Amino acid sequence: MLSKVFSPFPILITERLILRQLLVDDEQEIFTLRSDSEINKYLDRQVSSTIEDARNFINQVNENITKNGSLYWGITLSDTNILVGTICLFSFSDENGNCEMGYELLTNFQGQGIMKEAVQKVMKYAFNTIKVKKIEAFLHRDNQSSINLLERLSFRNSDKSGAVSPELLCYRLTNSGNDLK
Repeated sequence: MLSKVFSPFPILITERLILRQLLVDDEQEIFTLRSDSEINKYLDRQVSSTIEDARNFINQVNENITKNGSLYWGITLSDTNILVGTICLFSFSDENGNCEMGYELLTNFQGQGIMKEAVQKVMKYAFNTIKVKKIEAFLHRDNQSSINLLERLSFRNSDKSGAVSPELLCYRLTNSGNDLK
């Protein structure tokens, strides 16, 4: 059985980052993430067209966290409280002991190792605290930056690729039984 109690919300801290719950004050950055054509070109989702869309999205995310349905962190640099990206765990399966992970980063913060640092911290949390056995990430086959990131972190392309959509790949990481430190 997975340990899915997300209250109080788990704040995760790395050397350079603080992963925290989204705030309504993050609406401008969420709007930018969810309306930027470069960030969204590999994502199949409703694009935000107004700040109100972003605000509604934040409220939906936080409501789902309250129901222990998902975790959705805002990624901030530790020396500021400005949101530079997001990372989430969702689609938890007690039966299979797995979940999905998704992430996005503002374009001017890409290529700096920020997402690698965030993914590593969230992986450790998922395996050691929630006790998932497997993390999956579905990504567009042309999203080479994301493929490279996951492969550097030992995720492997699974046989599930293309099952959801021919454009998507499924990368999977299974906990080897050794807790990540």
